[in-house]
Parts: sequence; structure tokens; C-alpha cells
Amino acid sequence: MSTLTEYLEQFTEAEWLAAIDELLPSIHEVDRNAVQIWFRFYPLSFERYVAGAENRGETVQGLALKGDFDLKGQIDSSHHFLYGHRYWKTVRECVVRENTEFSPLRNTSLLETIKHVSICTAEKKKEDRSLTNAIAAIGLMTLNQVGIEAFQAGSGEMKDPSGIMKKAPDAIVAERRKDDSQGLLGFLRTVDKKFSVAFSGLDSKGKFPIMLNEEIASASQKDTKQDWQAADQRCWQGPVPIECTSASCGTCWVGVLGGEEKLTPVKPRERRQMKVFGYNQPEGEKPFIRLACQARAEGNVTIVIPPWNGVFGKKVYGNIDELELEPVTTSAKKLRELVKSANTDG
Repeated sequence: MSTLTEYLEQFTEAEWLAAIDELLPSIHEVDRNAVQIWFRFYPLSFERYVAGAENRGETVQGLALKGDFDLKGQIDSSHHFLYGHRYWKTVRECVVRENTEFSPLRNTSLLETIKHVSICTAEKKKEDRSLTNAIAAIGLMTLNQVGIEAFQAGSGEMKDPSGIMKKAPDAIVAERRKDDSQGLLGFLRTVDKKFSVAFSGLDSKGKFPIMLNEEIASASQKDTKQDWQAADQRCWQGPVPIECTSASCGTCWVGVLGGEEKLTPVKPRERRQMKVFGYNQPEGEKPFIRLACQARAEGNVTIVIPPWNGVFGKKVYGNIDELELEPVTTSAKKLRELVKSANTDG
């Protein structure tokens, strides 16, 4: 008899994303961007490519991977930036129950399977399903990628909500929409306006100031409140990992939880390079996956920092015919060679 894990394995990444798209209207706005970002941070096609490699070490090196990309080590923490994260322990219980009770004779769709877990979680927590739909989908995808043994081995424990995330869902959404005050005469100023970027990562959380029309990466580099590299070796300066500042490395990709409409539109270079890296940036002028070195702020923004980066667009998705590296004005020559190597056959 087929197990739930075997049932989930039949679906492609595109089919999972289609199910999420169909579910989006039923997800509270507080987690609407967040769940789509999570599925980009932990793409199924990428996981299957790495898992199927004959030599994992060579594959990791060939894709120029840095940071922690293995979901098995982040089962209870990968979704830290979702409001629904607080329901994770219950989601785990419901996914395990769904695994035990699963029958292929039920012949449900992927979307219905997600809803089963969401209903179970909502009933146990006495919450509205709009707050459990996103984390339920993440729970099932996590099971799909790590397997039932690793999934059950996790503690299910997570950090208590802090800061803005302690507020009610509607209050969080409202807070993310606000811009910093520019003072009594701020409406007269056309330059030197200062806003804030709120950020969170697996081991970091805070805010840094950003000037009107400044790149997120540039503003991040000015944040010297702590030794960021001690927590994340990719962070040379500031909380956002940055190496080249010219869209050549892909290190600074971020998810935009709120305020994507306050960022400048995607330009052709960022659009093309995001395909090179494989980050599945959605179409549209102002999507929720951006390169921090290309996105300029026109107001407050809330971002989440992925725990890893790499160059896998061509080898995993086959979406790049030929990579043309533009000259950059940094010392990232070695990095450019890694990017070029990751986009060649063999």
C-alpha cells in the first residue's frame, strides 16, 4: 500500500506551486508572501537534484553552494518567519497522523491533502484556517523532502514569537505597511528621506536604516552593530550576505515579507541573473524575491534572509542557454569563475 510520503513524491515542484497558488486566497495576508517565499527558499527540484547526485560533494561545489541548504537540519526552524510558525508542533502531530491514516483509496488531490492537515491544526489550536493553511503546506513539503523518520525525529519545538510577531495577524500586516515618520516638514523633502528595513534570518533579527532610493545591500553594509560574520560566514558586512554588489554572485537574494511595492521595479539584469541563480523570481515588476543589491527602497520594507545561496538555474531548471558575465568593479573574480562554472555542462 502506498504511504503518504510515496503519494507526495509523485508531484513536481510546479504542481506544488500550483496548489499553493490555488490556496493563496485562503491564506491570511500575514503569511501570503511568506509561504511563497519558503517554497522558493527550499525548492523541490533543487533538493531532488542534489539528493540524486552521484557525488554530493562535487555537486555542492559545482553549484557554488554556500550556507545551510539542507532542510533536514532545519525542520523545526526553516519557517521561523511565518506567523504560522507558532503552530508547528501541532502541524507536526497532524502530518504524522495524516501519514498514519493515509489511504491511496481516498484519492484526494494535493490541495485537499494540505487542507486535511490545516483543518486538523486549526481544530486543535482553535484558530481560523486562514492562519494554518500556509504552515500545513510547509509541513507536508518538509515531510516530502526529509522523509518520515527525520520528520518525526525533530523536537517540534520553536522559539516563542518576539517583537512585531507577538502582535495579532492584522496588526502585523498594518505595521509592515507603515513608513517611518519624516518629521513635521517631511512631506516637503524630496531627498535624504530615511526609512527602515526590518530583517530576520535563522539566527538574526533587527532593523537597519535605509535612505530613499538606496539599495538594500548598501544600507545593510553600514550596519555595524555586531559581528555579523560570527553568526553567518557569508556576511562580510551587515546582516545581508553580500559579495559583489553587482548581481553577479546571487549571494544577496532575499524574500520580501512586506513592502515589495516600495521597492524599485526589477530591471533586465536582475531578471536574467535570477534565472542564472535558479531563485525562481516571480514575474511582475515588484516580486517578493529580490536581489538586495538591485532593489532600491522607497519606503519601509520587511525582508527575510535565506540561509544559503548558489548557482543552479541551468543545471536544475535548464532555464539559461548561455551565461554572459558582465564586467564588475569588485574583486570578485574568483566568484565570477564559480558562477561561470556552475552554468556549464558537465
